[in-house]
Amino acid sequence: MSRIERVTATRVSTPLHTPFVTALRRTTTTETVVVRVTDSDGVTGWGEAPQVWQVTGESLAGAEACLTGPISPVLVGADPDDLVGLGQRISAAVAGNHGAKAAVDVALHDLAARRRGVSLPVLLGGTTLRVPTDVTLAAGDASSLATAAKERVADGFGVLKLKVGTDAAGDVARVRAARQAVGPDVALRLDANQGWTPREAVRVIRALEDAGCDVELVEQPVVAADLDGLAWVTGRVGTPVMADESVYGLRDLTEVLRRHAADLVNVKLAKCGGLRVAGALLELARAHQVGTVVGSMMETHIGVGAAASLVAAHGTTLTSDLDAAWWTASSPVVGGLRYDGATVVLPDAPGLGIDALVQENS
Repeated sequence: MSRIERVTATRVSTPLHTPFVTALRRTTTTETVVVRVTDSDGVTGWGEAPQVWQVTGESLAGAEACLTGPISPVLVGADPDDLVGLGQRISAAVAGNHGAKAAVDVALHDLAARRRGVSLPVLLGGTTLRVPTDVTLAAGDASSLATAAKERVADGFGVLKLKVGTDAAGDVARVRAARQAVGPDVALRLDANQGWTPREAVRVIRALEDAGCDVELVEQPVVAADLDGLAWVTGRVGTPVMADESVYGLRDLTEVLRRHAADLVNVKLAKCGGLRVAGALLELARAHQVGTVVGSMMETHIGVGAAASLVAAHGTTLTSDLDAAWWTASSPVVGGLRYDGATVVLPDAPGLGIDALVQENS
């Protein structure tokens, strides 16, 4: 019987072709820890833990220490096909550390798919390798947003996510400029990244409604912990409101549902800790008629490939947010997904179809 032989963690820094700017941060690179789980047959599964200080609070050093410290010993020697048992071991090994847990959970699922000779979407129950995505417009002034919006439409994207929340007084002008630039047929969604107070959120969203900007949704308008504020906004605007940073796991989503605090939820692997929990979140939301999107942090082709595989298997009610790897100047891995306009194309290969790190293959 095959056994898990080793768990390795490698820090990877990947330049972006364009700076990524939100209400919370500005970055020109994707910083992540790549995790590899190898069995005694020499088969390797891949995962990653992105560093997003302002959202998860997890660092490269912390993820690396978690993976090579408490998590690795509970996996080495275990049956690589026992995904339920492995998940229980990971959960019991350490509290929190959702990004590190998600990374190794994805690596174990990738390993299981490779051992079976099927793609990760197929392992999860999916039947497609093509998943549509939106694309994000980094926060900026009205002119730069309008220019970027036209460029992204020319690239083939039909759903644009505008980063707002840096300046409530100017956000209406920014969104109006983007709408005028692309016309009525392109979907615009907003992400405030917790940047508004509840009153600012209602004022801005109502102004956009009055201006006829036709905004598809507004994501996380207020700080994550303020569920009362989130519910207050949701109940006072006509535009759908989506929870992101307010929802990590099932307990968080249950509380959002109880309070009717949001119309939709954004599920991210690095927040919830892995594919199994993410799938449960999507099904719970669906059971309560709450809309769903699967998103990603600033991740590479590994993490985005896993998120897209989740969408391929479970589906979402709106176009998901899987453009993170599109921002990289070049892929840090050999193999894996590619972008065809506004579509994430997963490889018709075992697991995530990733064969090596570029820096180790050159």
